[in-house]
Amino acid sequence: MAIEPGTQAPDFTLPDQHGEPVSLSALRGKPVVLYFYPKADTPGCTTQACGVRDHGADYARLGAVVLGVSPDPVSKIAKFAGKYDLGFTLLADEDHAVAEAYGVWVEKSMYGRTYHGNERTTFVIDAAGKISHSFRKVKPAAHDATVLEALAE
Repeated sequence: MAIEPGTQAPDFTLPDQHGEPVSLSALRGKPVVLYFYPKADTPGCTTQACGVRDHGADYARLGAVVLGVSPDPVSKIAKFAGKYDLGFTLLADEDHAVAEAYGVWVEKSMYGRTYHGNERTTFVIDAAGKISHSFRKVKPAAHDATVLEALAE
């Protein structure tokens, strides 16, 4: 079950698309948009990531840092970030420990096959490190409007 608003966001450190460690606690003092996506360079995930890229000025105006998290390895997220010139931080959660801590590593099924993966979920974390909003099963095309509205509150 995903973490609810009002809860302290679990801290973590994961490698970004350059292999550099990024810690959530190091970003205290500014809002963080932490979004979990299933797999780099797939249609929905590309729509969502390009939306964040295209709204980069809006996130910056609101002082927010955006972090996209998937179970992909660093090499795959680096390729994804480069291919679409994303310009924001993607994180590799290969052992899905962070997804599990946030309650978004779930059983899925497609074409009669069941497997585990990230549920497309976005958390808005306030400057004090508490979750202020949680958006489950977010639609990639509507993601930015929903999140930016929450940040502007």
